[in-house]
Amino acid sequence: MSIVPVMVFYGMREPSFLILTALADGRQHGYAVMKSVEDLSDGAVRLRPGSLYATLDRLADAGLIRGAGEEVVDGRARQYYALTSLGVERLAAEVQRMRANASRAEAGLRRFRANEASA
Repeated sequence: MSIVPVMVFYGMREPSFLILTALADGRQHGYAVMKSVEDLSDGAVRLRPGSLYATLDRLADAGLIRGAGEEVVDGRARQYYALTSLGVERLAAEVQRMRANASRAEAGLRRFRANEASA
């Protein structure tokens, strides 16, 4: 029996989605992930180190990311992270879920505008 992360059923929170999206470009260390998330969200999502590392831990516990090496830069250790194959699958599924929701919203807006125009 395989364990399926709860995120599968309820959608993924935006920070998790953005972290996985950042790691889709390849392995990154924590600060780079934090910067990528900010860039991907046009500054709307700014993770603090505590919330970043808590989310990275949750994603790792769910099997969506893994540690991908460590290096010392200026006397400080940098931990790198990478997507797992399950992480790739979950990111792809979340993209599909979001596309489907956006399509439904667009259809609703078209109906609303058509009804408003005919009123």
